[in-house]
Amino acid sequence: MTPTPQHGLRGSTEPLDSAYDVALLDLDGTVYLSGAAIPGAAEALRKADAAGMRLAYVTNNASRTPAAIAALLTGMGIPATARDVVTSAQAAARMLAERLPAGAPVLVVGGSGLRVALRERGLRPVSTAAEQPQAVVQGYSPDITYSLLEQGGLAVAAGALFVASNADLTLPSSHGIQPGNGSFIQVIATATGVRPLVAGKPEPPLHHESVLRTGAKHPLVVGDRLDTDIESARRVDTDSLLVLTGVTSPAQAILAPPMQRPTYLAEDLAGLLEPHPEITSHDGSFRCGGWTARRAGDRLELDGGGERMDGLRALCAAAWACDGVTAESARAAAQRLDAKP
Repeated sequence: MTPTPQHGLRGSTEPLDSAYDVALLDLDGTVYLSGAAIPGAAEALRKADAAGMRLAYVTNNASRTPAAIAALLTGMGIPATARDVVTSAQAAARMLAERLPAGAPVLVVGGSGLRVALRERGLRPVSTAAEQPQAVVQGYSPDITYSLLEQGGLAVAAGALFVASNADLTLPSSHGIQPGNGSFIQVIATATGVRPLVAGKPEPPLHHESVLRTGAKHPLVVGDRLDTDIESARRVDTDSLLVLTGVTSPAQAILAPPMQRPTYLAEDLAGLLEPHPEITSHDGSFRCGGWTARRAGDRLELDGGGERMDGLRALCAAAWACDGVTAESARAAAQRLDAKP
């Protein structure tokens, strides 16, 4: 691997599955979408596993247990056991166990993943404010009801510690973008005026949980979201790979703010199996493969042709070298990548 240049992207002469010991993989939008494997994901992960890279599945979604997620993955032909899955529910449970006495009641506004994680940490899940919980923990579940939100709000208003598994405002799905846990926690936060402590990405607790559980020495964070996956890696000074299979578009990658800029870019998880090219710069121009990108004020110019991702790498390098590119220019430059010669 080469040193990280000023623009942030890095080249790697080795395939990433050889350069890093553990891949800390996001799930929704990275490995699968709406319960179906993203095309090519299973094959790429099997090859990375065979090359000796350990695969850990790190998800902000707290609704399922690790065993249920592992079963889902193996059903898709993806190598996984329950020990390979790290959830925001587990990170939230650790946060609570560090703050509460053993056996403390915790009101769960969420699914079975949270309840199982709390029991594993010696805490007692409850469902009503009348049980005088010492904390409220909230995580995404499609089955959250008004009644449960009401109970959580009553407990927080009475002084219970408020913890959220994650604060993702949205979730990707095959039907489009849908509300995530970050949208749901606004109900209790708005009603009580209390903001929760957050365990999941981009906050550090979930990353620390993942490193503790995997023993990673040189991990690579892999995900589709700039504001969770990539920012979480930046916050703990860990390298990252952004894939374009979920919520982030090429134009959004170009416009990424400094704390959300990945180390590597790839179309999908096949990017784990490949070396990554260096971006060279000269007199304000950035070249990758057959593409050259440069700034013209607040606009981007792109010349050449070749692999789409090489063009995106050049555009990101040009945009990131000096802030101020307009959203309109980023969209136009990204469209140029798909233009037929």
